[in-house]
Amino acid sequence: TQSTGSSGINAEYGEGQKFEGQAAIQGKLTGLPFKTVKHVVTTVDVQPIPGQEAYIVLVLGQLKTDDDPPHGFSEVFTIFNVNGQHVVVNDVFRLALHNG
Repeated sequence: TQSTGSSGINAEYGEGQKFEGQAAIQGKLTGLPFKTVKHVVTTVDVQPIPGQEAYIVLVLGQLKTDDDPPHGFSEVFTIFNVNGQHVVVNDVFRLALHNG
């Protein structure tokens, strides 16, 4: 999950770790062990948030890295209109990994 502030992404929480600031988050993402990533989006569902100029978005699909088999994923985020610009907040991405 991510929290955003006026200067962009402030914190990302995942895998039991917290990464604060844009440089730390970019370092985590660029340090991942795979070379190629392909997303295949299956569905996108969008609903307006009543009383707000905002939307909640659910994305389902598959993600494939390098020569690994594809894994299902889900992503949920909200889009808000802030001073005439659309801003993504509360982005939650999850691989559908099943151990067992």
